[in-house]
Amino acid sequence: MDKLFLLDAYALIYRAYYALIKMPRVNSKGFNTSAVMGFVNTLQDVLTKEKPTHIGVAFDPSGPTFRHEVFAAYKAQREETPEVIRQSVPIIKDIIRAYNIPILEIPGFEADDVIGTLAKKAAVDFQGKYQVFMMTPDKDYAQLVEPNIFIYKPKHIGNEFDIMGVPEVLLKYALTNPLQMIDYLGLMGDSSDNIPGCPGVGEVTAKKLIAQFGTIENLLTHTDQLKGALKENVEKNREMIVFSKFLATIKTDVPINFNPEELLRKEINEPELRQLFEDLEFRQLSNCVFGDSGSKVKGIGSKGPSTLYPSPSTQLSLFDEPATGGETGYSRGTPRLYTSNLTTIHGVPHTYSLVDDEEKIADLIAKIEAQKSFAFDTETTGLDPLTAELVGMSFALQAGEAYFVPASAEREEAQKTANFFKGVLENPGILKIGQNLKYDLNVMRKYDIRQ
Repeated sequence: MDKLFLLDAYALIYRAYYALIKMPRVNSKGFNTSAVMGFVNTLQDVLTKEKPTHIGVAFDPSGPTFRHEVFAAYKAQREETPEVIRQSVPIIKDIIRAYNIPILEIPGFEADDVIGTLAKKAAVDFQGKYQVFMMTPDKDYAQLVEPNIFIYKPKHIGNEFDIMGVPEVLLKYALTNPLQMIDYLGLMGDSSDNIPGCPGVGEVTAKKLIAQFGTIENLLTHTDQLKGALKENVEKNREMIVFSKFLATIKTDVPINFNPEELLRKEINEPELRQLFEDLEFRQLSNCVFGDSGSKVKGIGSKGPSTLYPSPSTQLSLFDEPATGGETGYSRGTPRLYTSNLTTIHGVPHTYSLVDDEEKIADLIAKIEAQKSFAFDTETTGLDPLTAELVGMSFALQAGEAYFVPASAEREEAQKTANFFKGVLENPGILKIGQNLKYDLNVMRKYDIRQ
């Protein structure tokens, strides 16, 4: 069975950018190559490990989509695209073209609509011929999964991936059919896309309602079975709930044809790709792709077998140190062991405390309120602040004194924890200190905390 990989470009580019935001890669020309490096490493890793027979990379169009036309506030809450990403996208597209991989972009439709359409056409029109892997960190794609369509989801750290088929989607989201993912998103909303959902309905309640009623339409027909505030919220927001389901639905009828020949994996344009890597100063990546030793892996080209991508001698990772040789710990891409006389935590006095109940939270807030400043950091489930959920909050009041406040995996409970700290986090009289605080502020805005 042939393997078709469809990549959601912007989702992967944002992931790469935020993965390296605290230690950006800047070349000698002063250009931040983090987004480009992270995306290309991920692409190369997939080509090497999975050896797809067919592949395409989907981009969102530059103009508005059909969702913006019916809902002006769609994604309106998103921060303006970081300048680094804006500058990186044309370069990434040049690299994709040098790999001889098709760029898929349809005016008026998002990348997920294009991917959804091609995935369904490949699985249905060519039944049994293709396994389709939709490469994205976004949960929306769960609605598209079926026996031969999978989500190929990057994990939060490194270059490992989770493959989610029908059983995995049903288990993770407590569904009986992947299509219910649309109802799930329609009820709880999606802050990353500004899909409103139903006020008062979070992840837990949405799962309970779907388990009981199956679909939004059936729920709205039987609101008499609801009680209290939930009944009032659902009945009062009928139109918003139905509209949210429309916004959350990935289209599978975009005007694009699935042409296997166009998506067939082809030989790379070696001279062009070499020049791009040289301009970007991607020496280690160039060594891995082209193999200075001459060792390359056989791939499938448009004219039969050809030399394409090597099996890297070392694992490409978003978190590797720069391969500059010398004393950085690398020589020709190979890790070198060396000792260090740096001080470790075991030799430094410190008091680090876990704050895991309301009494401890109250004590911590009282300490923070007595401070003129404190350091703040968030721990989250992902790298994009628009989609990441809160795992916990860290507070440091002075050197060697820090506190960690865990947040529940249940959104309603996590919101309750965040609410305790709303006062001190929004207090203009207390200075907040942190590394890349913009990320943390964007995360906390999702929990109604604003500075």
